[in-house]
Amino acid sequence: MKKEYDFSKAKRGAVEPTTGKTRITLYLDNDVLDHFWMMSEQTGRGYQTLVNEALKVQVGLTEQPLTPEAVRRIVREELG
Repeated sequence: MKKEYDFSKAKRGAVEPTTGKTRITLYLDNDVLDHFWMMSEQTGRGYQTLVNEALKVQVGLTEQPLTPEAVRRIVREELG
């Protein structure tokens, strides 16, 4: 290995593209971010992942997870 390298004619290489994801700038309300940061600390998952999952549920790309509240509502509807 050389002690010094000459980078004067170097060119930046292409950044590896991520498949299926696009980097964007997005402005969100602070209370929305606070909510997802709190969820992130509780679950140990990244807040951006949680935001992405919530958006997928909202637009119908994935089913909403079955929560205890949803089970109670379904049971009430079926028995009522």
